[in-house]
Amino acid sequence: MIKKYLNNVILDDCIAVMKHIPDESIDITFADPPFNLNKKYNGYKDKKEDNIYLDWCNQWLNEMVRITKPTGAIFIHNIPKWLTYYAALLNRIAIFKHWIAWDAPTSPMGKSLQPSHYGILYYVKNPKENKFYEIRYPHKRCRKCGYLLKDYGGKKDGLHPFGPLVSDTWTDIHRIKHNKYRDEHPCQLPVHLLERIVLMSTDENDIVLDPFVGTGTSVLAAKRLGRRFIGIDIDEKYVDITKNKLNYENSDSKIDNSWISFYLNEPVTIRDVDWENLSNHFSIPENNRDIDFVKVSLYFGNIKKSCKNHNRQQEDLLLITK
Repeated sequence: MIKKYLNNVILDDCIAVMKHIPDESIDITFADPPFNLNKKYNGYKDKKEDNIYLDWCNQWLNEMVRITKPTGAIFIHNIPKWLTYYAALLNRIAIFKHWIAWDAPTSPMGKSLQPSHYGILYYVKNPKENKFYEIRYPHKRCRKCGYLLKDYGGKKDGLHPFGPLVSDTWTDIHRIKHNKYRDEHPCQLPVHLLERIVLMSTDENDIVLDPFVGTGTSVLAAKRLGRRFIGIDIDEKYVDITKNKLNYENSDSKIDNSWISFYLNEPVTIRDVDWENLSNHFSIPENNRDIDFVKVSLYFGNIKKSCKNHNRQQEDLLLITK
């Protein structure tokens, strides 16, 4: 049954589809469900009574955990309000690993603190078998002078050339705000956010399943990084947009044998275990302290040309889908 769904986007109810997927057959499941905030989805009313909404969430959460492998992971993206309920449900059937705080400020809502992050719950089936890779992101620098923003004090000789290990607070990935880069969807996530999750928790050819695929962020990330995928959505328009976008994607976001995430032609996420191989493709100062003011850069080559072509294809596709 799972072969029927592989590398496909299914128009159907996610709970109905997941019930046909065998136990422990998916490497990671990722969900970005409706927030129940009366947002304007194309074919879905995003406003239910809280108890009805949470009962529905309980159903798809149980299915996600059931179909995830012992080596795999479950990721849920939402606002903190609902994640607290999800955590209570998941704590009974899975093991908590992290609450990732994605720094993505929103507008003040009045009589409350300004919302400044979305959360991504990270749960596993078996902590001893769980597949996990440490990942790195580029050093943060002053936009004008290029100097490192963080003061590493007397530890600069030990700086990693590419950048630090990622923590559970992600401040380097920004929301998609410009309409030029958005699909007709109220909650579109940046692809490199999902690429980070995929690199952190899967290997090549692993299966990524998204029960609320929307306009395809998760499956696009999976395909770019050489993973297999299953996307599900109840809205025909979103499914069509995702399928069209997938036609423009190639599984080529890599250098040699190392998969890597790019944004605006720059590498933004790498796996630490790949650095020995990747370092041969970067210009690195001889003196490690020079990294303070000299950015480690990727040599020009096929991967950058491919990335530029890919960006142009995506811009053309956005005009088509709109």
